[in-house]
Amino acid sequence: MSAFAQSDKPDPAVTARIKDEGMNHSQVMDIAFHLTDVSGPRLAGSPGLKRAQDWAVNQLKTWGMVNTKREDWGKFGKGWEVQKNYAAITVPYYHTIIAIPRAWTPGTNGPVKAEVVLFKADSLPDLAKYKGQLKGKVIITDVAGPAEQNFTRISAVRTADTTLANMEKPQAARGGRGGAGGPGGGRGRGGAGGNRLTALQISDFEAQEGAALVLAQARGTDGTVFTTNGANYRDTAHAVSPTLETSAEDYQRILRLTKNGVKVTMDVDIKTEFFSKDEDGYNVIGEIPGTDPNLKDQVVMLGGHLDSWHGATGGTDNGAGSAVMLEAMRILSRVGIKPRRTIRIALWSSEEQGEFGSENYVKNHFGDSKTMELKPDQAKVSAYYNIDNGTGKIRGIFLQGNEAAGPIFKQWLAPFTDIGATTTTTIRNTGSTDHVAFDNIGIPGFQFIQDGIDYNSRTHHSNQDTYDKLIPEDLKQMATIVASFVYNTAQRDEMIPRKPLRKPTDPTSR
Repeated sequence: MSAFAQSDKPDPAVTARIKDEGMNHSQVMDIAFHLTDVSGPRLAGSPGLKRAQDWAVNQLKTWGMVNTKREDWGKFGKGWEVQKNYAAITVPYYHTIIAIPRAWTPGTNGPVKAEVVLFKADSLPDLAKYKGQLKGKVIITDVAGPAEQNFTRISAVRTADTTLANMEKPQAARGGRGGAGGPGGGRGRGGAGGNRLTALQISDFEAQEGAALVLAQARGTDGTVFTTNGANYRDTAHAVSPTLETSAEDYQRILRLTKNGVKVTMDVDIKTEFFSKDEDGYNVIGEIPGTDPNLKDQVVMLGGHLDSWHGATGGTDNGAGSAVMLEAMRILSRVGIKPRRTIRIALWSSEEQGEFGSENYVKNHFGDSKTMELKPDQAKVSAYYNIDNGTGKIRGIFLQGNEAAGPIFKQWLAPFTDIGATTTTTIRNTGSTDHVAFDNIGIPGFQFIQDGIDYNSRTHHSNQDTYDKLIPEDLKQMATIVASFVYNTAQRDEMIPRKPLRKPTDPTSR
């Protein structure tokens, strides 16, 4: 049978029912509200993530899903959350600063009043002059401020039709989305040659000397703070000083005063807590069981990562994707479909630290992508669909190099051009999110093309990533299209075509 067949044309009656439920009776914003405002920040291993996971499990059960649970995928490390965060300049005048503790850094163990000192150490010998000078001090380093002056304001953008047309042009599959997370913002750790200090050497010295607080300039302007981690989540992580990721404007003000000899004193009270009672990671799983005796053991999967960074409530990254996937399951349940294949949702954890939730799920269930030693269930998954690029509506789909899937997906996108989708399919890959783990093990894994809005410029990993940044009509559209894709995949006579298996990346371990 060819990759595309007449049976790939969506059933108009079912499509209409899905469209009506998704666009006219949506609950996606209520779902998003519970995942963001109610659950709070959802850093990996945190109480906020568990609140969101427990709520999602309960909702899936309420909608009639089976095999619904928090599924353990293996050891992650310590959880962490901010419980109090106050920081202000008190001398030469009072000013509350915009700052967020870096993830997995300690608190101040109560209120602290401390003087700011400029710390400049480019090489190992430079540290000697600071011996005994940093205890009880707030440390700032000489870092350049942002270059841009924002003569034009940041604006949300839709994807131009010309951009979509260019994406469809034949070319080699290549990477798209940038990395999912990692340290950002500088602390001026310069120096060259063999004596250059590493970040670990600097942070160890600060902690050993008893610094009260370290200020780090955050990436971002206009009060936007892009958050990162300041220490590792593993139980073997080095001790570090309390660290505040500080808005560029506040950081540069404090730095200018200090460099010009003006005494700056700060009042700080930061409380953070580590959680090590259970260091395992968990995913949320739920299913709509298949009904075809010959196909019900096969699976169609959809998902997105539920964890977020801690500076806000993870509205666009990735409350949007998680809410859309939950809403897609609700739509399918509500319209009363009886899928031939089993439909399984997975809401991943620890994506922000390296896609650990999806990678370990794939390894536990389907096989090892390094050795390409496959488990029997690898052959039973037709496709996995992912959402993790913010609140913008679906415009098309990345084929991840799977050319044979293109004609199928064009048919499935066609009924939704009236609500903003196009039939764009691009052979390009896009990476750094959870579909990659499936693609690496030979299971067709796909991420949708979405409008960028202000995801990369403002909300991604920042203190602006809140419920307010979600666009209701876009989330409705996404959930409707995803529900239709999942249904069509579940009903198709054949599984989605597969690419040739990758070669082992670690053949010596076989």
